Amino acid sequence: MEQQTLFGNADTQPLAARLRPRSLEEFAGQTHLLGPGKILRRLIESDRISSMIFWGPPGVGKTTLARIIANHTRASFIDFSAVTSGIKEIRAVMQRAEDNRRFGDKTIVFVDEIHRFNKAQQDAFLPFVEKGSIILIGATTENPSFEVNGALLSRCKVFVLQALKPEELTALLSRALHDPRGFGNQTVHIAPDMLELIANFANGDARSALTTLEMVVLNGDTDENGITVTPETLEQCISKKSLLYDKTGEEHYNLISALHKSMRNSDPDAAVYWLARMLEAGEDPLYIARRVTRFASEDVGLADPKALELAVAAYQACHFIGMPECSVHLTQAVVYLSLAPKSNALYAAYETAKKDALSQLAEPVPLVIRNAPTRLMKELDYGKGYQYAHDTADKLTNMQCLPDSLLGREYYRPTEQGLESKYKTRLQQIKDWKKEHT
Repeated sequence: MEQQTLFGNADTQPLAARLRPRSLEEFAGQTHLLGPGKILRRLIESDRISSMIFWGPPGVGKTTLARIIANHTRASFIDFSAVTSGIKEIRAVMQRAEDNRRFGDKTIVFVDEIHRFNKAQQDAFLPFVEKGSIILIGATTENPSFEVNGALLSRCKVFVLQALKPEELTALLSRALHDPRGFGNQTVHIAPDMLELIANFANGDARSALTTLEMVVLNGDTDENGITVTPETLEQCISKKSLLYDKTGEEHYNLISALHKSMRNSDPDAAVYWLARMLEAGEDPLYIARRVTRFASEDVGLADPKALELAVAAYQACHFIGMPECSVHLTQAVVYLSLAPKSNALYAAYETAKKDALSQLAEPVPLVIRNAPTRLMKELDYGKGYQYAHDTADKLTNMQCLPDSLLGREYYRPTEQGLESKYKTRLQQIKDWKKEHT
């Protein structure tokens, strides 16, 4: 008889591992893909699975779903980690799959964190996917459009898995309390509203929800009536909310986009919320301050020139004192920019001028405004006819400063917002004066 070891005892496995779903009926969430009549469910039930990528946040069942597919389709399942494997390991796995194919067996190769593979490693899968030696199922938390090699991605169907809803997580936690693989063989007293708190704390992550439940149960008060989870125990276990945030991944850009667009939409409440989401998740306050400084000119500009001053001051404050104290300085800047009048005239001016600059790179600078530091340049009429504006009564001249091909082009078109209306009036006065003195 084989001796049981600590590592072989199922009871010592984490709750999330013990409760891993074995069938589609036990699988929680993803009803948009696995509900009755939905595409992925039909593919699994009809055994017409092809290579695919599961894209979604942590803890939504990407690995579990791949295992269920392998069991349902009676295929060999090879679990492959992109973190610990290289091309040598890929080739060894592909050889195993090729051997299985010769005997008429299908092989599902599940690659966790496929985005961690470089292009050469991803390319190593291509010939085996193309000739059907393997069914590749990749899992990634990153946008596959950016992280998965285009040639490989074109041969895979992408399925987007969503964070679980609080009610789905609450149902999963309730099942864990009654399932013999969970705490079904024990008497656990925990109020329903506590399960809801755990579900909300997990932020859509089933693994996190089950891990938290296990923690509170193991730390509950034990007596002859079973295990009782008190509010105090729960509070200690979830005192700091774990925020879903990857400072280098897609969520990073989603959140900074949310902040930027909330300020643009003059919604200070939403802007402060997204600011807090980033700061409390550990985002670098200087990064946020740089983005806020950009916003001050891109979306406010001359409608309120003070916006840039305040943004730069907030950046300096963040640099001087850091977190958590600088959170209030960023809040001041974010609220001010949200309430400021909006104008993108400066942004639009530059983008329009950039197109002309890139399409007409060889346009010569008019001679009249060229510098003439040497005698030869003066002989070639560099600077000839230049008019020094400060020497005139109106501080204006009618010199041509644009190349001939761009004469009459207008890039800056001021709005009527805030102080920019004053600059619009001034610009019109300048244009009227130049027409009169042409």
